[in-house]
Amino acid sequence: MTPIRKNYNQNWLPSIFNDFFDNDWMVKANATAPAINVLESDTDYKVEVAAPGMTKEDFNIHLSEDNELVISMEKKNETKEENNNNRKYLRREFSYSKFEQALVLPDDVEKDKISANVTDGVLTVDLPKRTPEEKAKINRVIEIH
Repeated sequence: MTPIRKNYNQNWLPSIFNDFFDNDWMVKANATAPAINVLESDTDYKVEVAAPGMTKEDFNIHLSEDNELVISMEKKNETKEENNNNRKYLRREFSYSKFEQALVLPDDVEKDKISANVTDGVLTVDLPKRTPEEKAKINRVIEIH
């Protein structure tokens, strides 16, 4: 099967879908990789990550040097049970989940206003879009003197 090639000249949303369905990514994915939704409105983008049982302490979100929103999650659980019958033993159950996904940000995201929260097992990252006035400042013509 030929892997899907990433085309960085296309707009960002199809690129995300290509990244998600790229064969290389599928090989790296594990069974605990959460589902991700990407939504767009006139004023913002939202990224939703299904993360049942996770808290805000389990997540790390940052912007990379390559203009990517990097979402990582790590959860470790350890349960100890002691049985005091005539025998003493310790039973341990380990659970470890780790996930990381990088999403290329569109040019119109106001990076200083990105926010995130976790509610009912869903991490939501809000990516506000620049207003038309803010876009005009960025795309201004430089006068030559």
